[in-house]
Amino acid sequence: MADGVVEGKLAELGLELPVKMPEPAGNYVGAVSVGNLVFVSGHGPYRDGELDYVGKVPSQVPFEDAVKAARLVMLNCLADLKTEIGSLDRVKRIVKLLGMVNSDPGFDQQPKVINGASDLLTTIFGEKGRHARSAVGMGALPSQISVEIEMIVEIE
Repeated sequence: MADGVVEGKLAELGLELPVKMPEPAGNYVGAVSVGNLVFVSGHGPYRDGELDYVGKVPSQVPFEDAVKAARLVMLNCLADLKTEIGSLDRVKRIVKLLGMVNSDPGFDQQPKVINGASDLLTTIFGEKGRHARSAVGMGALPSQISVEIEMIVEIE
């Protein structure tokens, strides 16, 4: 059962937040609040506790799947954000995303891949979901995931 306006919007879209996120892979936590800002750690494309969309974009993970991976990663980020703040209805503004794409040499469509996450945020939060962003290509990401995203969020 969805709780709150934001999760109701997710349900309308046929989406739901993961109930339990995997434990962090190192000595860090999923999100940290400092005043009215929440810093959400880099997340990967986990589905039901298992990695999905693993490999280089676009040779191992086709472009269209990388966009889906970015959307999945954002759902994971939002799950840890909710754990940190209690309700996604407390989001005042999505401030910034850093999107990293495990890219083949010469691939230059990282911004279009990360649009999978950005578009989801503006769909569910409206203007509050519009944010500053960097989208960069990486030679490798942990466990060879295709996409990793971290974010900064202002809360009420």
